[in-house]
Amino acid sequence: MQATATAPARRPATKGGLGRAIRYLGNHRRTTLIAYGALFVATLAQLAVPQLLKNMIDAITNGSLYQIASGLPVLQRAALLLNTGKSMEQLQAESLAAEPLLINAVLLIVLFSVVRGLFAFVQAYMAENTSQGIAFDFRNEIFSKIQRLSFSYYDRTQTGQLMIRATDDVEKVRLFIAQGLIAAAQAFLLLFATLIILFLMNWRLTLVIVPILPFSVVLFMVFGRISQPLFAEVQKRLSTLNTYLQENVAGIKVVKAFTREEREQQRLDNAAMDLFNQFMKVSITFAILFPLINFIAQVGNAGLLYFGGQQIINGSLTLGDFQMFTQYLLLLFLPLGQLGFIISLLAQASASSDRIFEILDAEADVKNAPNARELPSLQGSVEFRDVTFSYFESSDPILKNVSFTVRPGETVALLGATGSGKTTIINLLPRFYDVKNGAVLIDDHDVREVTLDSLRSQIGIVLQETNLFSGTIRDNIAFGRSDATLDEVISAAKAAAAHDFIMSFPQGYETPVGERGTTLSGGQKQRIAIARALLLNPRLLILDDSTSSVDLQTEAQIQRALDHLMKGRTSFVIAQRITTVLNADQILVLDKGQVVASGKHADLLEHNHIYAEIYHSQLVGDAEVTEEA
Repeated sequence: MQATATAPARRPATKGGLGRAIRYLGNHRRTTLIAYGALFVATLAQLAVPQLLKNMIDAITNGSLYQIASGLPVLQRAALLLNTGKSMEQLQAESLAAEPLLINAVLLIVLFSVVRGLFAFVQAYMAENTSQGIAFDFRNEIFSKIQRLSFSYYDRTQTGQLMIRATDDVEKVRLFIAQGLIAAAQAFLLLFATLIILFLMNWRLTLVIVPILPFSVVLFMVFGRISQPLFAEVQKRLSTLNTYLQENVAGIKVVKAFTREEREQQRLDNAAMDLFNQFMKVSITFAILFPLINFIAQVGNAGLLYFGGQQIINGSLTLGDFQMFTQYLLLLFLPLGQLGFIISLLAQASASSDRIFEILDAEADVKNAPNARELPSLQGSVEFRDVTFSYFESSDPILKNVSFTVRPGETVALLGATGSGKTTIINLLPRFYDVKNGAVLIDDHDVREVTLDSLRSQIGIVLQETNLFSGTIRDNIAFGRSDATLDEVISAAKAAAAHDFIMSFPQGYETPVGERGTTLSGGQKQRIAIARALLLNPRLLILDDSTSSVDLQTEAQIQRALDHLMKGRTSFVIAQRITTVLNADQILVLDKGQVVASGKHADLLEHNHIYAEIYHSQLVGDAEVTEEA
């Protein structure tokens, strides 16, 4: 069997992410409907207030006319009555009704204000609830996606980039949904409702204001198009800054050991300055926007004062009507005043949502085939059949036409210089990567044709770089089997020669492990990692230089335990110690990505010069130390 697997083409940059993010509202229909329903009621209450103010002003004006008319001479009174079209009896009736109308208008204004405040609270609470729910969905989806992506994705992506997208970018989208989207909905509702009311009230005066609206819409679109790439660049530079911080904190011991504090500070200063400069570009953009919005509003206000004043002079517009018109006009200008706020949130959320969906849309290079089947319980035979592999499409092959066969229960030692392909071979066994040409078979099953879970759950792995998680020692040993009993954990720890040092701690197996296991020595971390792998009771065991950080005495203890546990298991071991090589059933000697020799120690030492060179340069010193011990 031979197959070819090429890395998928790099996906184009995601666009239209904000629309996709908004569709997540469908997952929170109840809170969304409540939020926007409350917004609608609160807006209606807000729209009722100008009409009540008109009633107040008209009540005061009409009430005062009777008093004015009563004090005028007969001829002037007759002229006033003629102008108003009312009799003294009507003016008297209006004067008597003025105070009750005033009181009613005040009470109604208070009532509508209470209603508006109540529903505004419901709207804000439900909008926040909805946005937090969407942020929860995004973070879970991003984390789930990160768990499923192939190792090749992490080879190309910085940790800081992933962290920013799962935190800051998600927060930008959440803020837009919680505030910007609500503000936009309120703006459109106010805009159209107010325009309708204004046209019904005084269409001539409304036509003075309408021409400024297209300018506002064009302004909105132009600044939205300009600001989105600016905010996208902000997020990129923020990711770079976060990456420097993450790398520096993770490698603080190296930084201090090499006295590179000043250099690292300079790197951070440069990244911070790049971010500062980009923020200033954004600030300049909005510093231009807000005065333009204010200018447009003031032009409309000036036109209103002029033409409205003329209508009041000629008697076609009352003072109460003019006051109501100006109040509604304020509600019309309110969306224009919110343009800057909405544009800012929209541009940030648009850039951030595109970055989020770049992760969610990323394709895993290694994934289950459509017809993948469960891998039966392993017997342990392994075959590499003419395998060629490179980590990146354009790079030179790390393995070239590698072929070998391992029988169940054999221990295989991998030897070779750095870069010869040892680690690559053990990376292909659990299918961390897929071969470019050829095939890797376990029990005659091509690993690409079985499910990843059924394959990896039957392989115990101890990698060269030991990684422990925050929690207790017991939690870390039981990481692959959370249902394991304490006795099973202790048994695995004893097998890995870890039990004695664990019990030396006051809390024993409940001892907390610091971040990345910093509270433990290198040898202790490796023994816990070995115990973690052994607890799975795997049929296939991979040990990547698993005793490199322990002393000879500890290694001897581990090796004796591993010799017992390897019986009946197929084991692949990368080691720099002679003990593993001498006990191996098969030694594979790699050089420049090819298997140049295979066999047992004695035969290879006699017949293969590459193995003899490795033995004398890397292992013979260890053999002498072992004999002295």
